[in-house]
Amino acid sequence: MNQPTFRYTGHASSALYRLVDLLIIGAVFLSIIWFHNVHLDSRYALLLTVFLLVFSYIGESVQLYRSWRVGRFSRMLFLLVVVHTITLLLIISLLFLIKQSEAFSRVVLIGWFTISLFLLVFWRCAARWIKSYQRRRGLAMQKVAIVGCTDSGVALMAEIQSHPELGFECIGFFDDRTKDRLPAEGQPFILGGTDDAVRYAAEGDLVKLYICLPMMAEKRIAEVITALGDSTIDVLMVPDFLMKNLMHGRIGNVGDIDTISVFESPSFGIQDFYKRTFDILFSAAVLLLISPLLLAIALGIKLTSPGPVFFRQDRYGLDGRRIGVLKFRSMRVMDNGAKVVQATRNDSRITPFGAFLRRTSLDELPQFINVLLGDMSVVGPRPHAVAHNEEYRKQVSFYMLRHKMRPGITGLAQVNGWRGETDTLEKMEMRVKYDLEYIRNWSLILDIRIIFQTLYKGFINKNAY
Repeated sequence: MNQPTFRYTGHASSALYRLVDLLIIGAVFLSIIWFHNVHLDSRYALLLTVFLLVFSYIGESVQLYRSWRVGRFSRMLFLLVVVHTITLLLIISLLFLIKQSEAFSRVVLIGWFTISLFLLVFWRCAARWIKSYQRRRGLAMQKVAIVGCTDSGVALMAEIQSHPELGFECIGFFDDRTKDRLPAEGQPFILGGTDDAVRYAAEGDLVKLYICLPMMAEKRIAEVITALGDSTIDVLMVPDFLMKNLMHGRIGNVGDIDTISVFESPSFGIQDFYKRTFDILFSAAVLLLISPLLLAIALGIKLTSPGPVFFRQDRYGLDGRRIGVLKFRSMRVMDNGAKVVQATRNDSRITPFGAFLRRTSLDELPQFINVLLGDMSVVGPRPHAVAHNEEYRKQVSFYMLRHKMRPGITGLAQVNGWRGETDTLEKMEMRVKYDLEYIRNWSLILDIRIIFQTLYKGFINKNAY
C-alpha cells in the first residue's frame, strides 16, 4: 500500500489565506511608516492592532475565507474589497468620534489602504493563476471516483468535468447493479462494483471517493465505509434528497455518540456571536439616527387619535417563546387575544395617520428596540401573531421551523414580495418557503443583502395596509 502523503485541505488553505492577509496588511503598514519617516509610537501600534482585529472579525462574519467554488472568484474579490474598505471607514469614523483623527498622517492611511488592498487582490489572483496553470497541464490533479451511479452521482461527475479548475479528475463510477438499471449518462463510465472501489482505494490510485448512494441503502453504505477504513483515501458522502432537506445538518455528539442535526438553528456558537453583535451595532446606530423621526411619529399619533403611542403584541420568538413585539399604534383597537383579524384593504380600524405608517412600514421602527433587547434580529422570519401561528401551524408543513431563528424586522420573504395580508393558504406557504430558505442559507452577507434590498424596495409595498 502506498504511504499516505500530506495534502492541503480546505482548512489549511483557509488558514494560509488568513495568515497571508494579516502579514500583507502588517508589512505594508510598517513599510509606509518607514518610508514617510513617521515614528511608530503606541498610537500607530494600537491602530494596526485594531485594524487587524476588525478586518478579521468582518472577514469571518461574511465568510471571506470559506471554500469558494469556481465561478465565484470575482465575488470573493468583491467581498475582500468590501471588508477592507469597511474596516478603514470604521477606523476613520472611530478616530473622528474620539477626536484623534488629526494625530495620524492622512498620507500614511491612504497609502496603506491603497497598497495593501492592491497586494491582497494581486496575491489571490496570482495564486489562482498558478493553480489554473498547473491544472490545465494535468499537474496537481487529484483522481477521484464515485460509488453509486445515481442521479446525484451523474450530476457530481458532470460538475467535476465542467470545472477542471477544481483540480479533480473523475475516472468513473463503481456500482454493483447491472447496467440496464443505471442512468444512461453514467453507463460508459462504470469501472466495476463496490469491491473494485475498495481495491482502487487500497492501491492508492484515488485521492477521494464520493459515496452517492441513497440513504435507504444503509447496509451497502456501511459495508463500503467499513472496507474503506483500511485505506488512507478521503471518503465523502453526497447528500440525496432526504439529506438535502436537513436544516443546517451538522455532526454533533452526546458523549461518545455521534448525532446529525435534522432541524437546528444555523446561528450557533461563533455564528450567533457574529449575528448578535451585528444586530446590536446596527440597531443602536439606526435608533440614534432616527430618534427625531421617532419623536415626530409619536407626536403625530397622539395628535390624530386617542390612545397610547405604542402597541405591544404577543408573538412567537426564538424556539417558539412568546415575546412582546413593539409597533407604533396604527389602529383604533389593539387586538392581542386568541383571535386576531389581519388588516385588510380599507380596514375601518386603521386611523388615517396609521394607514400612512403601515404603507411606509414606519410602524415597524420600534422593533429596533426589540432587537437591542435580544427578542428580535434585524433580519429573519417576520413574527406572526400568536393566533395566526396556532392557525397555520396545523395547515402548513414545517411552519414552526421558522422559529429556529430570532424573528426579524425584515426578511427574505418580505423583499421577495410576500408581505402584508395572508388571505390565502398559498400566500402563507410561500412566506414559509422563503423563511426556511433563509434559515438554510443564512450568512451575515445574506443579512446585509436583504437590508439593502429592503432599503431599495421593501418599505413601500402594495400589500402593506
